[in-house]
Parts: sequence; structure tokens; C-alpha cells
Amino acid sequence: MNDSYEDIINLPHHVSKRHRQMPLAERAAQFAPFAALEGHAVAVRSTAQRVRLQMDEQEKQQAGWDC
Repeated sequence: MNDSYEDIINLPHHVSKRHRQMPLAERAAQFAPFAALEGHAVAVRSTAQRVRLQMDEQEKQQAGWDC
């Protein structure tokens, strides 16, 4: 381990006396995808499916299958 952190690595986690701890649901929401990218996953899956089908067709043709 890096010697520069040896003095703090085993200290207890700080708990604020002023601010309440953020609920897990709110913390998780910070890592949710941005609304601007909402359709991105669907587009990626669609493209992947098209490419997979094209590759399957090419493999069949190379193997001499009648398509």
C-alpha cells in the first residue's frame, strides 16, 4: 500500500453532524443515464442485431449454404 495513506486508511468514516445522509435511492439516481441519451441503448442493441445478422449471412455464404 502507498505509505502516504497509511495514517488515514483505518480511520472511521466521517458522519456529518449538520447534513443528513443522502438516501440510497437518491445516491443511485446520480449515476442514472442522462435523459439526453435515453435512446442510445436501444440504438446500440438494434445496430448490434443488424451486424450479427449480416455476419451470420456472410458465414453461411462462405460455408456454401443456399440462403
